[in-house]
Amino acid sequence: MCYYRMLMLVVFLFTGKILSQTKGINRETYQIQIKKTDKQIKIDGIFDEEPWKIAQLVGKFHRVTPTDTGYAIAQTKVMVTYDQDNLYIAAICYDPSPGKRPIESLRRDFNFGKNDNFMFFIDTYNDLTNGFAFGISAAGVQRDGIESNGDEVAYTWDTKWKSSVKSYDDRWTTEMSIPFRSLRYFEGSEVWGINFGRLDLKTNEKSAWAPMPRQAKHNNLAFAGTLVWDEPLQKKGMRLSLIPYVAGNAAVDNQADGNAKWDGNAGFDAKMILSTSLNIDLTVNPDYSQVEVDQQVTNLDRFELFFPERRQFFLENTDLFANLGTSGIQPFFSRRIGLDVPVIGGGRLSGQLGDDWRIGVMDMQTSSRDITPSTNFAAAVLQRQVFSRSNIVAFLVNKSVTGDYNDTLYSGHNHNTVAGLEYNMASLNDRWTGKVFYHQAFYPGASSASAATSGSIVYATQYFKASFDQSWVGGDYVAEVGYIRRSGYLESTPSLAYTFYPDKGEILAHGPSADFDIIFNPELEMTDRQTQIGYSIGWRNRNKLSFKVNEQFVKLNRSFDPTNTGGVQLDTGSNHTWENASVTFSSDTRRLFNYTLNGGYGGYYNGTRLTFGSNFNYRVQPYGSIAVVANYNDIFLPEPYSSAKLFLIGPKLDLTLTDKLFFTTFAQYNNQIDNFNLNIRFQWRFAPVSDLFIVYTGNSYTGDFTNKNRGLAVKLSYWIK
Repeated sequence: MCYYRMLMLVVFLFTGKILSQTKGINRETYQIQIKKTDKQIKIDGIFDEEPWKIAQLVGKFHRVTPTDTGYAIAQTKVMVTYDQDNLYIAAICYDPSPGKRPIESLRRDFNFGKNDNFMFFIDTYNDLTNGFAFGISAAGVQRDGIESNGDEVAYTWDTKWKSSVKSYDDRWTTEMSIPFRSLRYFEGSEVWGINFGRLDLKTNEKSAWAPMPRQAKHNNLAFAGTLVWDEPLQKKGMRLSLIPYVAGNAAVDNQADGNAKWDGNAGFDAKMILSTSLNIDLTVNPDYSQVEVDQQVTNLDRFELFFPERRQFFLENTDLFANLGTSGIQPFFSRRIGLDVPVIGGGRLSGQLGDDWRIGVMDMQTSSRDITPSTNFAAAVLQRQVFSRSNIVAFLVNKSVTGDYNDTLYSGHNHNTVAGLEYNMASLNDRWTGKVFYHQAFYPGASSASAATSGSIVYATQYFKASFDQSWVGGDYVAEVGYIRRSGYLESTPSLAYTFYPDKGEILAHGPSADFDIIFNPELEMTDRQTQIGYSIGWRNRNKLSFKVNEQFVKLNRSFDPTNTGGVQLDTGSNHTWENASVTFSSDTRRLFNYTLNGGYGGYYNGTRLTFGSNFNYRVQPYGSIAVVANYNDIFLPEPYSSAKLFLIGPKLDLTLTDKLFFTTFAQYNNQIDNFNLNIRFQWRFAPVSDLFIVYTGNSYTGDFTNKNRGLAVKLSYWIK
């Protein structure tokens, strides 16, 4: 009966008419009127055209950090207008503090916290949840992204738009022109949500036009004001853009025959705008030779490590797929697609259907290589918004082998499907957030334990934060297109934190935290327990210090070498309890030279572990930076188990010679896997979203630096729109 009621509730939420409250906290109080113009506007940072003289001017930005009371010291004024094809934004950013404006680099999609910048966030569907983010640094560098879940922005999304910055002693100005064809919205829209934000590093001040609490992200749409159009927005016709590419590469594998191998490739991506709220992305014979290498880590884990997706096609417009599940229980993980085999092609349909519905459908086909057969990957997601900022999601993820394969060599199933329902909750004031889901896997031989379920709830104010997460993953839960860290367990992870904000003194905030994690096997026998108590201190000058003490228990579910170097393994079923402590200090990132230091010592399984890590960064503003990341682990285990001294050193040179010319050299020395990796990457953005890449990658042994393999790739792409 309980399951029947739950099913009826889901059916009602998906099919019944639910009145969603889309009126945000600041929507009535903070409004800006936008009027249409037929006059030409030159994007030069100078506001001498007639539309700016009659546009509404808003200002009096509220301080968000370091405190969320009062008005900002570095004030900002903003105007908006539009014509048949473009949305225009103009801003005057006052600079009351003497000295250079901090700029990290000239690379697109700059780091928000390391550059003086102005940004605006638009809720084009007026649902407090989905929209777009656009920004400009004081050096004129662009930043753009797609927003989902109210405060999550994917800055991997790029589109064509124009901007200009003009600098003066006491202020800097910017003008931006955003084509409507780059945005998604409903035909006939009369209001959008909007907020303007500013970061001024010299005053250490983040501010916003529509006020928000300091614990909220700057882009949180729950606190946006209202953009009021003078007439309903018109429908735009179907549009198509192409991004063809050609690529060539040469490679030498000295671990094989040592002969040079040459190869070439060509293909294209296509973007088809079906309506103002729905679009199709296509890719044919894609090439990923320009993708940045993964940043290595010292692997002391018993389970598979997670490395984020870096390929552009899988990063753009994929929040519907990427947000399924939770950390470590993800039914869809795009790196499973074409990581070791070529991708033939694929497509993705995504967008908004009506006021409350979103849809995402993806299909990708790979070819075969070695023992991996050609495979089809498909995913479909349907989302319905409910209440003010919550939604219900139904999804299906499928993997089907389409080619011949060897049963004895291929470890996967010929097909694997995961289906599920999820409820994502967020209160109007963003204090309460949470998620509940149920996933079921289907494959040959699947048992009743081929499911996973989880529930989490978070309550957060500027002073107090509490969360609780309860997850169960069946022993036969297999999601071959996902990332499932482990299976066959029941886990509870409560946490608490409190922050004090002194009225006076150099300390901005400080407070304790407590995190707990306990895991049981299917027989409800405890296999893992971790208790972590911490205290953090943040100064007004942006220095940060944190301490942690940790108690941990592990009962091994399989034999394991704690050094992951191939030594003698601890026995399955053996119990291990230990304690350790750590400290981390981060310096003020506004300074040209900044650093992070961390260290720790204590028990580790049946021995001890000393750790030390550092991240040093020096920038030559704004033309580049030199960074060195180093990690050292000294693990001592009693005989006959192996001790180890593990080094991971990664110097990186990042040159941004102009806002279109970039050069990066990244070296990684890792003695745990006996590998020295060198990646040299040149990028010339000769036109909007059009690039020439030249990439060299080499791998050598860490002892005598004898080369294992090396390769050179050249890729040219051009956006035709």
